[in-house]
Amino acid sequence: MTTAAAPPATSTAPTARAVWTRTRGIALAVVLLLVGAVVLAAVRSTERHGALDPRSADPTGSRAVAELLAERGVTTRVVGTLDAARAAAGPDTTLLVAVPDLLTRGQQTALHRATAGSGGRTILVAASSWSVERLAPGVVADPADSLDTTLAPDCALPEARRAGSADTGGNRYTTTRSGAQACYPSDRLATLLRLPAASGGDTVVLGAPDILYNDRLDKQGNASLALQLLGSRPHLVWYLPSLSDDSAADNADGESFLDLLPSGWLWATLQLFIAAVLAAFWRGRRFGPLVPERLPVAVRASETTEGRARLYRKANARDRAAAALRSATRTRLAPLVGLPAAQAHTPEALLPALSARLTGEGQDLRSLLFGPPPGDDTALIALTDQLDALEREVRHS
Repeated sequence: MTTAAAPPATSTAPTARAVWTRTRGIALAVVLLLVGAVVLAAVRSTERHGALDPRSADPTGSRAVAELLAERGVTTRVVGTLDAARAAAGPDTTLLVAVPDLLTRGQQTALHRATAGSGGRTILVAASSWSVERLAPGVVADPADSLDTTLAPDCALPEARRAGSADTGGNRYTTTRSGAQACYPSDRLATLLRLPAASGGDTVVLGAPDILYNDRLDKQGNASLALQLLGSRPHLVWYLPSLSDDSAADNADGESFLDLLPSGWLWATLQLFIAAVLAAFWRGRRFGPLVPERLPVAVRASETTEGRARLYRKANARDRAAAALRSATRTRLAPLVGLPAAQAHTPEALLPALSARLTGEGQDLRSLLFGPPPGDDTALIALTDQLDALEREVRHS
C-alpha cells in the first residue's frame, strides 16, 4: 500500500469572478449615476451661460434690456471686479450688482462704503440674507420666497405704478428705515424696496432677476419697470461679481471656505446626511426574530442528493463533491472495521484497519480515501465507482 500526500484544504473564500458577478450591478449603477451627473451639469452650465449678462442673447441673458437702454441714450458698461465697481460709483451712474451673494463680507462692506455717499443709484438683484444686510443696512430678507411670480405694485413709487404688474416674485424683504418705499408685496412682504440716501441717491433691492431676462422682458410690465429702474441715470455699470476677483482674498476678513458657501448648500448637505442616516437605519432594520419554517412535505434523500450534485456540477466544484463522497464513505467504513466514528477520518487509524480486513492484492487506499481531488468529471465518476467497490468489498469480507 503506497502513501500519498494529504489533500489540500479547500478554500471557501469567494473568487474575483464571484465578487465581480455580485457587485457588477452596483458598479454599473454608480457609473451611470456619475455619467448622468456630468451630463446634467454640462447641460445646465450651457443653459445658464451668460445669465444676467448684458452681452448675452441667451434666454437668461440681459442683452435685450441693454439694447433698449442704448436706444434711450443710456450707456452700459460691464465690470467684473470690486475695484472697478467702486470706482464707477457716482451721481450720474446706476450700479447694478447682478449676484450680490457671490461677494464676501469684506467685499460687501467695501462696496456699501463706496455707494452710500455717491449720490447714484445702486440696484441689488435677488440679494439674500447673506448680502442684503450689509449692502443695504436696515433691510432683512425673509427665509421664505414668494409663492407668486407676477405681483401688483401696490405702492406709490412712480416707476412701479407706471409699469403695473411685473415678475418680481422671489426674495421678500422687510425694513425699518424711514422713507423706504415697499412695492410688489407678497403676503404683506415687499419684493421690491427703494431706500433713499442722504446723498440724494438711492438703493433698490429687487427680489428676483426675471424682469432683466431676455425671455421675460416682454411679459407683464417687466420691460417698463426694468427700463425705468436702470435708466434713471445716463450711465449704467453692470457689476458681475466673480470668484476669481483678487479683492475676494484681500477683503476675506478671516473667512473660511464654508463661510463663502451660500447657506442653502449647507442646509442641503445636512438634509442629505440625515437622509443617509435614516436610509442606513431602514436597511438595517429587523422585522422580528427568525422563525424556523417547517417543510410542507418530506423531501426524499435521493432528491436532496441529486439537487446537491447539480449545484456542485453547476459551480464546477469537483473538489467539494469528491470530499463529500470520501467523507461519507469513511464514515460508513469505520464501524465495519471496528473503529469509532471519531477515528473515521484519521488515516493512521482507518487505513491499517482496512488493510487487515481486505484480502487479495493491495490497493492504494490512502489515495482513494484521502487523495487529491479529481481533475475532471470522468475522474470524479471513476472515484465514485472505486469508493462503491471498496465499500461492497469491506461489507462482504
